[in-house]
Amino acid sequence: MTAPTTASPHTPEPAETPPRNKAPAARLVTEIGAPWVLIIALFLAVGAHDAGWAGLGWGLAGAFFASLGPMALIAKGTRSGDYSDHHLTERSHRTRPLLGAVGLVVAGLALGKLADAPNQVYAVMAAMLAGLAVTVPITLRWKISFHAGVAAALVGILTLVFGPAVSIGWLLVAVIAWSRVRLGDHTIAQVLAGAIIAGGAATLVFWLAA
Repeated sequence: MTAPTTASPHTPEPAETPPRNKAPAARLVTEIGAPWVLIIALFLAVGAHDAGWAGLGWGLAGAFFASLGPMALIAKGTRSGDYSDHHLTERSHRTRPLLGAVGLVVAGLALGKLADAPNQVYAVMAAMLAGLAVTVPITLRWKISFHAGVAAALVGILTLVFGPAVSIGWLLVAVIAWSRVRLGDHTIAQVLAGAIIAGGAATLVFWLAA
């Protein structure tokens, strides 16, 4: 009788998803299409449209509360080892920074109201809160995609502001969603849910508030 063979300990296991250094295009798209980057672009575009040069200032202020501030909290936690990376790839690491983001967005809404921020800039801040309101509870149990949600919100809101020509941006949403699946950070269901649920909630609230 022949003894059963055992695999060499040096034999690599087949990878279910490509190593990150083997998918440079997906990694580049994920970084360029990161939520904090898209949120800055959204606030600046809407601010400039709503109030010109002054609107850019308001857009920067909105971006601080909805993007730069939360990203600073995440970067600090990543450097200290509390979080896996700046994309919060590990779902269990998301709760604390996301609650911090909610607090900053609420503060931004309050200050915007007191300072009489331009209507559309204020509506974008309200849209960001709506997106967080629907995704934070979900991400406690299931890793919904914030990349896809913010990308969909960006295109949905800019379409309302600038018109249907912007709808070509849905190609960008698809590419960003592909990058998240390609890197193995999300499933197709998770990016679809992010785009539909978070993007839809944010776009709807912007339309109502603006």
